[in-house]
Amino acid sequence: MLGGTRSGKSRFALELTRSLAGDRPAWFIATAWPGDPELDQRIARHRRDRPAEWPTVDAGADLAATLAGITRDAPDAPVLLEGLTLWLSALAGDEPADIDALLDGPVAAALAAIDRHPGPVVVVSDEMGLGMVPMDPLGRAFRDLAGLVHQRCAAAADEVHVVIAGLPMTIKGERR
Repeated sequence: MLGGTRSGKSRFALELTRSLAGDRPAWFIATAWPGDPELDQRIARHRRDRPAEWPTVDAGADLAATLAGITRDAPDAPVLLEGLTLWLSALAGDEPADIDALLDGPVAAALAAIDRHPGPVVVVSDEMGLGMVPMDPLGRAFRDLAGLVHQRCAAAADEVHVVIAGLPMTIKGERR
């Protein structure tokens, strides 16, 4: 699930995950780190919007381990991963990162863990490559990292959706 800021991607992902879950709970993987007042408000809104019975786990730095734990505890449960780009941002940090090391290490491990989960996994991520080229090298490197991760994730996915202005468009697979 790709889209820009406030595009409606989270709402669409939540609806999709609800439909996949039916009458059973889905798992929610959170990647945002609290501490920023505006982001804390977004986190609170997302919590209010999803069913209270859905277990929520924080991804932390090791997303693959988080997914492996869910697979062990609830193998067929749908999973909603909210914020692939937030997780990437935490991985990349504030210094120039070795993009190849990230792609071949934690990103590859996370994508493999998604692939190993028997139930559906809905991944939400911010599309960053449609805007202006960032002025600073760190911003450009992060935009490039996100674009490469999106390509790998989309290649492995059964479905890919883009949400623009609240309108979901299926660009791979069939919309449920």
